[in-house]
Amino acid sequence: MSDEEREEKELDLSSPEVVTKYKSAAEIVNKTLQLVLSECKPKTKIVDICEKGDSFIREQSGNMYKNVKKKIERGVAFPTCISVNNTVCHFSPLASDETVLEDGDMIKIDLGCHIDGFIAVVAHTHVLHGGLVTGRQADVIAAANTAAEVALRLIRPGRKNKDVTEAIQKVAAAYDCKIVEVDDAEFEENEVYAIDIVTSTGEGKPKLLDEKQTTIYKRAVDKNYHLKMKASRFIFSEIGQKFPIMPFTARALEEKRARLGLVECVHHDLLQPYPVLHEKPGDYVAHIKFTVLLMPNGSDRITSHPLQELQPAKTIDDPEIKAWLALGIKTKKKGGGKKKKGKKGDKAESPAEAEPMDGTVNEATSQD
Repeated sequence: MSDEEREEKELDLSSPEVVTKYKSAAEIVNKTLQLVLSECKPKTKIVDICEKGDSFIREQSGNMYKNVKKKIERGVAFPTCISVNNTVCHFSPLASDETVLEDGDMIKIDLGCHIDGFIAVVAHTHVLHGGLVTGRQADVIAAANTAAEVALRLIRPGRKNKDVTEAIQKVAAAYDCKIVEVDDAEFEENEVYAIDIVTSTGEGKPKLLDEKQTTIYKRAVDKNYHLKMKASRFIFSEIGQKFPIMPFTARALEEKRARLGLVECVHHDLLQPYPVLHEKPGDYVAHIKFTVLLMPNGSDRITSHPLQELQPAKTIDDPEIKAWLALGIKTKKKGGGKKKKGKKGDKAESPAEAEPMDGTVNEATSQD
C-alpha cells in the first residue's frame, strides 16, 4: 500500500485513531454544552456566555495531543451561538452587543469542536424557567427531538437523505410544526454525519432581517481576489493565519477594522457568511443537532444533552412513526461491510455543510 493510499484509508472510521479523535472532540463538545447551559440565566449577556463557550473549547482541546511529534490542529470548529425564541440560528454577537437573556426565553445553543480536523457538533434547545415546559414551546422541542430520534434510526448505508427527510417532516406535522427543507445525500458506512433538525411553529421559511447581525464567517479557500482596501487586506491576512479552514466569529478580530474589512471580503466571495435568520415574532424555533458515526455495527451518537421535562399538547398516534421509534440503533452484521476510503482533505471541514437551514441530515465530513 502506498503512503497516499494509507493516508486516505486512515481518514475514515475504519481507523481507530480517527474514531478516537472524533470521540475526543465530542467529549469536549458535551462538556462545553453543559457549561454554556449552566451559564444561561436571565439578565446574562449572550456575548459573555458565547465567549465562555469558545474559551472552554480552546482550553480543553489545547490540553490534548500536546506531546506528539507532529503538530495537531485543534480548537473551535463552530463558534458558540445562542439564538433566542424566533431567531433560528447563528446568533453569536460582537463584544459591544448588550443583548441579554430573559426569563421564559427559548434558547438554541449551537457549537462545535475539532481535533485534527475531525469535527463534533451539537445543538440543544432549552426554555429558561424552572419546571415543566408546556404548550407550543413543548410541541416544537418534542417535534425536533422526536424527528432526531427517527433520523438516527433510519440512517443506514445506502439510504438516501430524501427518505429520512420525508419521515422527519411527517414527525413535525404530527406536532403541528414545520421542518426546514434539506439537501440530498446518500449515507455510507464509516462516514460521519451531523443530524441537524430545526423545527418551527411558524412557516419554516426563516428570513434574514439585518445583515449587521452576521458575525460568523468561513474562508472560501477556492476563491481569489486582490482586495482594494488596506483594512480588508489586513483582516483577510489575519483570517488566513488564524482560521484557514474552520468558521470563526468576527469577535475574534479587532472590531473596528473587522467591520470595514469583512464587507469587501464577503462582497468578493472570499468569505462565506452564516446569516442570523428569523421566523416571525411569536413563533418558536427548536434546534437539535448531534454527531453520529455510521459504524459497521450501526449508528453511534456521540454528542447530546438530556432535554428538560416536556408536556407537549400534541401526541404521536401514527403507527408508522411509532414503528420507526421502535427500531434499534445497532445492527447485527456478519464480517463487516465494504469500507469506503476517505478522501485526502475530506477531514477538515466546518459544520458549514451541517448547519441549519441548509441541511437537516448532512454529512459532517468535507472538502478543502
